Amino acid sequence: MIYVTGDIHGDISRFKEKPLRGLKRKDTLIVLGDFGFLWNGSKEEQKALKWLTKRRYQLLFLDGCHDNYDMLAQYPAQAYCGGQARHIGGNLYQLVRGGVFEIEGKKLLCIGGGESHDKEDRDEGFNWWRAELPDQAEMTACSEHLEYLGNQVDYVLTHDAPSQLLEFTGWKQQDINAFQLWLNKLSKTLQYKKWYFGRYHKDRNISPRATAVFCGVHTLE
Repeated sequence: MIYVTGDIHGDISRFKEKPLRGLKRKDTLIVLGDFGFLWNGSKEEQKALKWLTKRRYQLLFLDGCHDNYDMLAQYPAQAYCGGQARHIGGNLYQLVRGGVFEIEGKKLLCIGGGESHDKEDRDEGFNWWRAELPDQAEMTACSEHLEYLGNQVDYVLTHDAPSQLLEFTGWKQQDINAFQLWLNKLSKTLQYKKWYFGRYHKDRNISPRATAVFCGVHTLE
């Protein structure tokens, strides 16, 4: 079974509580960005990361607004389930944004990244990275790949959300950017069953086809 949950931000207790502690060997858990265990390289963080690589289930995560992109770049991308992923260790992988991954017979479009609303108060290379926001080349490459696949997937998993959903919910934290507009265009041209996104620290079904995820855990049936 495939499960998705929202931002973890380095909180290992989430994995030790129900329902995550009950996941089985053949299960897959996908964190929708802001994983938080590759942040400062501290001894405590390394200990937690080692523990996570030993989970019996497959643990995957998208990149978010608050991930250390310099640390992620130290892990080379490799072919993984039809896309590209960085192997952190054991059953732990970071899914490279824009890939369509075939997992348990389902096609999952996974697009990490987003723009920090507080980046003016952060220091580049220390707690903010320019690479957090997908650039035009990444968006174009993803669009072209989806066109090749007939613009059809089973599920869309992202960190950020389409601009229309942000306007509707009132969750807009800053001016709408080109990435959010592109996600909105994608939502209109792509065929999919449901779209799950993290980032906004809300657990809410916005529509029959769009769900915001934070601490909740959802199954992809």
